[in-house]
Amino acid sequence: MRGNHGFAPFKFQTAGSIVAGHDAIAELAPRLKQYGDFKHAVIVTQPSLKAMGVIDRLEADLSQAGISSRCITDVKPEPTVDNIQKVFGDIAAEPVDLFIGIGGGSVLDATKLFSVLLTDPVDVRSLIGTDLVSKPGIPTVLVPTTSGTGSEVTPNAIVTIPEQELKVGVVSRHLLPMMVIIDPALTVSLPQHITAATGMDAFTHALESYISTKANPISDMFALESIRLISGSLLQAYHHGSDLKAREHMLLGSMYGGMALSSAGTAAVHALAYPLGGKFNITHGVANSMLLPHVMAFNMDAIQTRLGHVARAMGLQDGVASGNDISEAVNRRIFEWTAEMRIPQNLRAFGVTDADVDDLAVAASKVTRLLNNNPKSMNLAEIRAVYRKLLP
Repeated sequence: MRGNHGFAPFKFQTAGSIVAGHDAIAELAPRLKQYGDFKHAVIVTQPSLKAMGVIDRLEADLSQAGISSRCITDVKPEPTVDNIQKVFGDIAAEPVDLFIGIGGGSVLDATKLFSVLLTDPVDVRSLIGTDLVSKPGIPTVLVPTTSGTGSEVTPNAIVTIPEQELKVGVVSRHLLPMMVIIDPALTVSLPQHITAATGMDAFTHALESYISTKANPISDMFALESIRLISGSLLQAYHHGSDLKAREHMLLGSMYGGMALSSAGTAAVHALAYPLGGKFNITHGVANSMLLPHVMAFNMDAIQTRLGHVARAMGLQDGVASGNDISEAVNRRIFEWTAEMRIPQNLRAFGVTDADVDDLAVAASKVTRLLNNNPKSMNLAEIRAVYRKLLP
């Protein structure tokens, strides 16, 4: 964003290096010698990837490179602080000088936390917030197998605090990985519902970053390209999961969305989504999908100019005039996507009732790190009104 005296201050940071391409996973082990003499790797992953044989191949490659490895599959989806702490205790009992996280956002976030806990074994709760990690962790390699969080290139890790019924973030430059592997072949087996939820999560990252109060030239570039790639490939990846070109575009779009949010941050959609995940275990991407059009409608009078650029990136410029027409076209397309991909638009399906709205609104109002990025401030009544849109 430009002020009267040139660029307003902003910063950008991302992973140390990115290796991308079909079967890029095969380059992981051979490239490690460029970064150090590693001997003991811990692979953090999920049981499905272990069952598919992906991890067996990686372990064989590591062994050939002279690196012993052990595999950890105990990180839960949307992990709690206690889950992170318990799994870390098991990891730290044996030597480790390299972490490899291969999986969805929960696995990648956990891997980043394990890395910094190994060099400073504090309670995870003490790291919640921004810049509270005191020192670098041990080297990490992150390999995303969903196209959603962009965690592989962000300084963020999200955990759940059950007693507060809330998801929260650890944000630190020390969470950025040494290397990222982007391999679309690892995403072709994603089930449709995960393709839908994670794809909408990535789109939300890009759109919120673009309208954020901290948007800047670098975040804008990545956000618009993310929006373009995801808009052109989301439904194709959903209906034709084996389409490598669609999977490639989704994986790149997700990564670019992560780069955008690293610099500009997400906003009210994410702030309102966190209590839904913490209290009702609604998957993060689904919560974002449900909230996105309603929060955009609330923001509309503050973001119409920016939404014109979004509409063009989404391929909606033809036949759309300006102003409200553009805004409505963007929101209409989001609704069409969620309908076609069968993402629910009713919180009652997850056990949310009208009586829960006040507590949800209070919890969301406390996520000021993200609400401060929203182009319009939201009071409690306005937050409640958004939740009620999803309780017909």
